Amino acid sequence: MKKTFTLLITVLLILPTVSLSGFAQKKTEHDIDLWNAVKPLSTTVSFLNTGAHPDDERSDFLAYLSRGLGVKTSSLIANRGEGGQNEIGSELDNALGIIRSNEMKEAAKITGVKAYHLSETISDSIYDFGFSKSPEETLEKWGEELTYERLIRFIRTYQPDIVMPSFRDVNSQHGHHRTMTILSERAFTDAADPNVFPEQLEEGLEPWQVKKLYLPAESQETATLSIEIGDYDPVYDMTYPQLGEESRYLHKSQGMGRDIPAEPKQTHLELVDSAVTTQENNLFEGIPYDLKEWAEVVSQPVLSNQLKKLQKKLDKIIKLYPNRTEIFPESQQALKETQNLIKKVDKAKLAPDVKHDLLHKLELKAEQLTEVSFVSSNLNVETTIDSSVITQGEKVQVTMTLSNEGDKKVNHVQAALELPENWKYNGAVNVKHMKPGETKTAVFHLEVPEDEAYYHPYDEPVIQPIVSFKEKGTETAVPLELDNTAAVLPELAVSVDPESIMVNTADVKENIPLKVRVKNYDINSRDAEVALKLPEGWTSEPNTTEVSFTERFEEQEVTFTVSSPADIEEGNFEIEAYAISNGKTFDTTVQEIQYDHINDEYFLYSSAADGEAFELLIPDNLKVGYIESGFDNVANHLINAGFNITKLTEEDLASSDLSQFDTIVTGIRANLSRPDLVENNARLLQYVEEGGHLVVQYHKPGDNWDVEASAPYHLEIGSPSIEWRVTDENAEVTMTQPEHKLFNYPNQITDNDWDNWVQERGLYFPMNWDDRYETFVEMADPDEEAFDGGILLADYGEGTYLYSSLVFYRQIDSQVPGGYRIFTNLISYGAEE
Repeated sequence: MKKTFTLLITVLLILPTVSLSGFAQKKTEHDIDLWNAVKPLSTTVSFLNTGAHPDDERSDFLAYLSRGLGVKTSSLIANRGEGGQNEIGSELDNALGIIRSNEMKEAAKITGVKAYHLSETISDSIYDFGFSKSPEETLEKWGEELTYERLIRFIRTYQPDIVMPSFRDVNSQHGHHRTMTILSERAFTDAADPNVFPEQLEEGLEPWQVKKLYLPAESQETATLSIEIGDYDPVYDMTYPQLGEESRYLHKSQGMGRDIPAEPKQTHLELVDSAVTTQENNLFEGIPYDLKEWAEVVSQPVLSNQLKKLQKKLDKIIKLYPNRTEIFPESQQALKETQNLIKKVDKAKLAPDVKHDLLHKLELKAEQLTEVSFVSSNLNVETTIDSSVITQGEKVQVTMTLSNEGDKKVNHVQAALELPENWKYNGAVNVKHMKPGETKTAVFHLEVPEDEAYYHPYDEPVIQPIVSFKEKGTETAVPLELDNTAAVLPELAVSVDPESIMVNTADVKENIPLKVRVKNYDINSRDAEVALKLPEGWTSEPNTTEVSFTERFEEQEVTFTVSSPADIEEGNFEIEAYAISNGKTFDTTVQEIQYDHINDEYFLYSSAADGEAFELLIPDNLKVGYIESGFDNVANHLINAGFNITKLTEEDLASSDLSQFDTIVTGIRANLSRPDLVENNARLLQYVEEGGHLVVQYHKPGDNWDVEASAPYHLEIGSPSIEWRVTDENAEVTMTQPEHKLFNYPNQITDNDWDNWVQERGLYFPMNWDDRYETFVEMADPDEEAFDGGILLADYGEGTYLYSSLVFYRQIDSQVPGGYRIFTNLISYGAEE
């Protein structure tokens, strides 16, 4: 099936021009694509915002700089947000990092901010390992030398004039945030020092002196500079903070974005370091703002004159907006002059630092003029590829359709593809001249190398269209982006379900069902033999089985029944699934990640099920109802462990007989994702009052949590939530009532059950609760006071209500024995001994 990728759609938007006072003015046609291209010609300044996670960017201020002033603006983020929670699906860890990286990329398109990461690959050492309360812990886990080397490398490559971390280095901040602030402040000096990472200079980089370093001011009184950013922009029909919120709405996995009014808003900054003289009358004081001001820096009159003339031409292009027809030849002429000026500056006898800086600025102008030329040329390009999924050795056809939608001829048009080395294809296609209204097609026949690497979500696109043309004697080549992902995938993908297996040594099941799904990504039909690689002493029925495919994207599922030794010892094990076809072994899972607000993505990893054998006592005949939130997989894990679990639907909550369940459990943050749970909360409390046992896993304060009504008695979740958590997964835990049933039935809980936890102990601990709740555990991060609200239990009528802020879902996902045992005890409390 062919899939069309629209590379550029130029749309003229009719937007009402409205003042902040609300008086309607004359409607004006605005060409957003063109304005986004021409506005940056007004300045040579570059700005870098640093942070730790996707969504750390200061979206409102960056929108003001980029869209409002045309400043080249970027955001450098340390990790991919892998350790966070997912508000749109069940993807976690690396898969969540892939989602958040792409959300940031899409958000950046709205504000015109280029997004970068220090993290380079899946499971990179610069990983979001969860909330940290100290930069020391963060740097220990990330690797201080590696992290800092990448930061210095980026600054020397990107060469920003101004750097501003998103957060201050204060105790109330996330340790990851503090780390990026500390390193950014240190880099202000070190990036300019040739003795810091000198190997980078041997590779061709040069020292770079950031001109100013700002931090967000703690208050207006401590600010050295305050900037009004709440202006209304008629091109976008909103204020810059509103534009920033539009971008934040694309961070859907984090539930970001909010509607805000059009109103004045100030950003307060504190200058903490400067390499230029400034009285702080404005953000750019001491930094050449455009080529006219650069002309004052350059000592040679001829060069100075040419810089002034070039800026005058750039200003003229901006004034010609929105006339594409007139802008096109002017931008091509300006590009030619810029390219010539680059050659002259390169040969000129200037101070080395001035030459280096000026060359960088002129190269930036050449990039921007290339974009202006393409947009104003009115060339529309669409690319059709046989399939967005391709395989090693496959022959595929790519078709580029070019249309001249303007009223001026575009000359010497060529279409080409940028591909990985060793790909075979028939080269660039000379489309020649294109008259107004004319459409031409360029067809490329590609052959993917047999040894081409499989897709990696953080690599550059495997196929990149390029369009070039000539005007005013200047050739312009423009790289374009596919609007969806082209990926080289294995011909067969193999996945197992479940991906984690728990073997209960207290009740070893004779048979464990294991489903293996095989998906065909090959364009050809295929036969394959599917088998398992088992631990020593294990058996499977059948040993092997065969599957056949006739079409791409076809799936087959087979079920193996595996058996462990009856005397299996406690510990971990692995079961690998694989398929053999045409003499080739396939043992890779392809997790397809598809959401409307981001491009399709693929996460490739080993097709193996991780297992853990340990003792878990489960009460006989315990019947549990589980209200899934969509944010955790606990119900499935419990089912696989042998629990009798019923997943409760909206209809069940509204009308079924809840008394049939010994216990009802809500998934993490279920009040947020299940409106029906909030609507039927009274039924659940009635279920408790009549003798049921309700276990509620943690919520954030804003997850439709009612302090007085959600629980049977007053229960207030800690706020600000940043302060109400235990992030050290090894934090000491004290069981304050060790003889209580919660710690002795059906499993006897010991200190060992708190070992080997992952990521953290608990989140969003309650800060206030009614005296009728009992407490059972105390825990704290180093040098902090202990929280005692990790498990709260209260009698209510004939039943019991239990609230826990401990992160059982991560422990159960990771097959942590103690996490299983403690959670089993919590949900078994309503059962008879």
